[in-house]
Amino acid sequence: MPEDKHTDRNIALESVRVTEVVAIAASQFMGGGDEQSADQAAVAAMHDALGKLVIDGTICIGEGTPDETDKLFSGEKIGTGDGPKMDIALVALEGKSVVARGGPNAMTVIAMAEDGGFLNVPNIYMDKIAVGPGLPEGVVDLDRRPSENLQALSEAKGVPVSDLVVCMLDRPRHGKLIAKVRDAGARMRLILDGDVSGVISASQVGAGVDLFLGIGGAPQGVLAAAALRGVGGQMQGRLIYRNKNDKVEAGKAGIEDFDRKYSAEEMASGNVTFAATGITYSAMLEGVRLFPGGAITHSMVWRSVTGTLRYVEGHHNFTRQSTTG
Repeated sequence: MPEDKHTDRNIALESVRVTEVVAIAASQFMGGGDEQSADQAAVAAMHDALGKLVIDGTICIGEGTPDETDKLFSGEKIGTGDGPKMDIALVALEGKSVVARGGPNAMTVIAMAEDGGFLNVPNIYMDKIAVGPGLPEGVVDLDRRPSENLQALSEAKGVPVSDLVVCMLDRPRHGKLIAKVRDAGARMRLILDGDVSGVISASQVGAGVDLFLGIGGAPQGVLAAAALRGVGGQMQGRLIYRNKNDKVEAGKAGIEDFDRKYSAEEMASGNVTFAATGITYSAMLEGVRLFPGGAITHSMVWRSVTGTLRYVEGHHNFTRQSTTG
């Protein structure tokens, strides 16, 4: 990340401009039942917007390998080629099926870090646990039982376990984990998609989530870690291998200790900027609101160097600009 404070702040603002463009593009497909078109629109919009940034960027976590996609693939050089060298992690559209259904919690997210700042992970699974800021270090741990983590969290927050809310992806693989959380007495918020937004919700006062648990995508885990770096939350992640090929891919990515438990700082190190714009409504962000000739977007952005979280409401006039500016 650049050392110049003004450049650093400009990068944060430009990151929001990128996610605004993507959110507006994807919102055109909300409720249309066509998740592929929504995803393609988001990817194309993000690729175009990132290409205009005055950075020497490299996509470390993108939409797949060069064999899987021709835009926003891992390893792609992006930006004008001038300016600071930056690593980029992104999900152009988190919640493709959500947008297609017109459901809540879809967003677009991007994180930028110093060269080498992001843990290089393949597109496999990761087991995750995350809490928000202001709690004792190590209050929760992946290697503890859910009941132990919930008891420790209840003591740290000064509330009974029955007041705690655990967020988790609603997947068959989580059946036993869901049962254990319920047996411990905590409440649940099961989400259909979007584990980056699920982790972020655990860090936001007012989002109504105390703990995120469960298995989701490893790339999304790195993005979530980047988000938590800005607000001071805690997170741990461990890669999950379903078969031998997953380990082969992890080895190609540079993973040497296959059982390592990573902290947020190990997944996203140095000075990190994170930005997200809501596509559909969530507890943290309003979705895109279209009106004749324009749109209103709602975004969040923060930098780990300051820890300041800013909400940005953008009013976009399509009669004076192509999408946003």
